[in-house]
Amino acid sequence: MRFLHTVYLKGIISERPDTIASKLVSGRVVCLMDGSPTAFSAPSSFFEFFSSSDDYYQRWSIGTATLLLRFQALIITLVLTALYVSVTSFHYEMIPENLILTLTESRSKVPFPPIFEALLMETTIELLREAGARLPTKIGQTIGIVGGIVIGQAAVQAGLTSNILIIAVASSAIASFVIPNYVMSASFRLLRFLLIILAGLWGNLGLAIGMAWIVIHLSGLTSIGTSYLSPVAPFEPYDWRDVFLRAPFSMLGRRPSQARSKNKIKLKMRR
Repeated sequence: MRFLHTVYLKGIISERPDTIASKLVSGRVVCLMDGSPTAFSAPSSFFEFFSSSDDYYQRWSIGTATLLLRFQALIITLVLTALYVSVTSFHYEMIPENLILTLTESRSKVPFPPIFEALLMETTIELLREAGARLPTKIGQTIGIVGGIVIGQAAVQAGLTSNILIIAVASSAIASFVIPNYVMSASFRLLRFLLIILAGLWGNLGLAIGMAWIVIHLSGLTSIGTSYLSPVAPFEPYDWRDVFLRAPFSMLGRRPSQARSKNKIKLKMRR
């Protein structure tokens, strides 16, 4: 039971038969639980959570562009709001001259420091997100859209926040929805608060410390004895064809090295 619990925390969880079938073809282990509509596979890597089965139902160029867009969304949802706090608190020299006047005018009526301002708006966004998820579909969509517009506009007019921060927070929230795995997206939403606090305390140094801690933590994780950052660490450039790219099917004939399967070829039965 402890083994299953460990795999469940670091495995791909899905209800889609095509997703689970692709994991079996790749040489991974799939576990099914009686009475549960979901299945989970292992070993898995950090980068697998950004891949979707829909990428393989379209041309490889479109799938690759969509996959790269998700990695860009990862950077935006983690760093954008924290970078705003860092720049407006310690590093005004990083702001272009044409923009610094606009930013100064936008923040002239805000009585709070940037860190408190950012935490307030991020908390508001999370409250709207959870409220929309718990309400019925039609009402939840209305609450999310109307609530975001009304609260954002009222906060700017009341001098509680700046227009540029509203744009940064909204962009971070939208980017988090691009990540296909909900569990991974929720983790990044929590880490965003940590990076905002570090950026508000030490500026870019705090932001760099937070990012370094995330990378170090991921480097120490394993999934059934394999590295969680595979194929980056250990370095396996061949596996990048199905991680950072969605290469054509003719180039995806081998199973990933993380699976540690004796049969290295997909869809080839051993005699």
